[in-house]
Amino acid sequence: MRTRTATVDDAAAIAAIYGPIVLSTPISFEVDPPSVEETRVRIASKLAQYPWLVSLDEGGAVDGYVYASRHRDRAAYQWSVDTAVYIREDRRGKGVGRRLYTALFEELTALGYCQAFAGIAVPNDASVALHEKMGFAKIGVYRDVGFKLGAWRDVGWWQKTLQTPASPKPPRAFSTR
Repeated sequence: MRTRTATVDDAAAIAAIYGPIVLSTPISFEVDPPSVEETRVRIASKLAQYPWLVSLDEGGAVDGYVYASRHRDRAAYQWSVDTAVYIREDRRGKGVGRRLYTALFEELTALGYCQAFAGIAVPNDASVALHEKMGFAKIGVYRDVGFKLGAWRDVGWWQKTLQTPASPKPPRAFSTR
């Protein structure tokens, strides 16, 4: 099992992981799963600035992914990112999320980011447990913020400090090397 930077060639595997989550759970607030082509576009656009990593199972197939994105638009937020992690159903609870987040946090810290945030549609005990094991702390809840699968949904917000430099330099863009 290993972790590497995603490429647009991973789009079909990523779409296969994400599609069922979109269609049958309130975990994602999207209602239509993105196509493979849309997933390619998302990967390419995120990689222009932020890390997007995939985990590979023993057979070399993508079994999970994690990425960072802009937290907010105003300049003073530039040291903060939002994060998301999704794991293939048959690989949940096997350490894939921890491995992906560990690699992502190393990349984000090296790039100069200081705070990571995660929005979790609640209830979602497995995701809350993963995030708290990875050092995220709950900071609040947006109540009834989304309507999906016939009900209003809350989103809890968690925060993790990556580093706290006294005089931060602007974060660098992610490089796929």
